[in-house]
Amino acid sequence: QAQLVESGGGLVQPGGSLRLSCVVSGFTVDYYAIGWFRQGPGKEREGVSCISTADGYPYYADSVKGRFTISRDSAKNTVYLQMNSLKPEDTAIYYCAVDSTRRLNVPVTVLDPHEYEYWGQGTQVTVSS
Repeated sequence: QAQLVESGGGLVQPGGSLRLSCVVSGFTVDYYAIGWFRQGPGKEREGVSCISTADGYPYYADSVKGRFTISRDSAKNTVYLQMNSLKPEDTAIYYCAVDSTRRLNVPVTVLDPHEYEYWGQGTQVTVSS
């Protein structure tokens, strides 16, 4: 069974940066797709980014392309989300999740939350002046 623990959230001014971490146990991040998702106030949960398996190919939602970067540290079994040029509309609880059903593969819809089975507890990101 997987366990995912997010950290790194906080309060930041518009234009600022944060780096989120997702420590994964139970699944190797090199073999299973790990995604970052967020849920803002009154909004549905949406996909932000995903890192593929063996080649580590990154996927991004259009709203964060060019500002967010996903990466992983295989030795630490950890996935990161570097968030730059943050905007107030990035305010949300950010979650990481693992697609546990596809070893060395990714979902066709990589940013669909329904494709991911195990979730962390979330970390709050607030962008405000």
